[in-house]
Amino acid sequence: MATTGDPISKSNTKLGWIGTGVMGSSMCSHLLKAGYTVTVFTRTQSKAQSLLSMGAHWVDSPRSVAAQSDVVFSIVGYPSDVRHVILDPNTGALSGLRPGGVLVDMTTSDPSLASEIHAAANSAGCFSVDAPVSGGDRGARSASLSIFTGGEQSVVTRLTPLFDLLGRVYYMGGPGKGQFCKLGNQVTIASTMVGLCEGLMFAHKAGLDLNSYLNAISTGAAGSKSLDLYGNRILNRDFEAGFYVNHFVKDLGICLRECQNMGLALPGLALAQQLYLSLKAHGEGDLGTQALVLALERLNNISLESKKSHSKVEKEV
Repeated sequence: MATTGDPISKSNTKLGWIGTGVMGSSMCSHLLKAGYTVTVFTRTQSKAQSLLSMGAHWVDSPRSVAAQSDVVFSIVGYPSDVRHVILDPNTGALSGLRPGGVLVDMTTSDPSLASEIHAAANSAGCFSVDAPVSGGDRGARSASLSIFTGGEQSVVTRLTPLFDLLGRVYYMGGPGKGQFCKLGNQVTIASTMVGLCEGLMFAHKAGLDLNSYLNAISTGAAGSKSLDLYGNRILNRDFEAGFYVNHFVKDLGICLRECQNMGLALPGLALAQQLYLSLKAHGEGDLGTQALVLALERLNNISLESKKSHSKVEKEV
């Protein structure tokens, strides 16, 4: 890896990547396109095929990734996955990382786990940054993610050439602060999504054309990133995951635990988490977060889809 005074570049820094799901695959592809040597691990090798075809090298464990890398990125599903791929004493990335190497966990996870990883990395002569992201699948594909970082600022600054290939980086403070920022982001998104879906339900009941309704409110105070990303997906019944309900329930659960630790009451967060849990109970955990509208449709015994179909029939007649 580059010495402290040298900027990171493709000629002096080898990268590792752990996790090639909805977000990870697109994010890793930007590093490959920039010319970096990248070693990848995912539990199912076939899920990394698109990256392998771009020149990535596959290995059979996080430890093997780290042994061939200077900077190791991870973006997996749950805190338990983060702990396993980074801290497992036999197969984890930290066990294979050379002194001076850097771990960058981009999973939304527990702030306390980020601090634990940071301490373990320091004990091994390495560095760690928590760097969860926001922007969904579109942000991952277009390299326009918001990246919330925690750890030593000097390390984050050194990693900026890599972060710039994925989006825009924000330094939030010491270990775990990137995770706290992402959790606050999720609190905001949760209530925003409830508002978006409830507004659509209200407009539906009022007899408004829903496409016209979304177009009208998008340029006013109700406009939001969630409306831009998910409004039309909801109307088109496109519930493919840019961010899984299962993972959002996990995030909101972490938020609620941190609220309990803080003695903080956030009723909007609690309500949103209950609505998303109802989606899981109906077997809809692998849908995208915009599927929240399904829970509200069931609650009111109506469907936005039926209104759309009815309007289409009226126009044909």
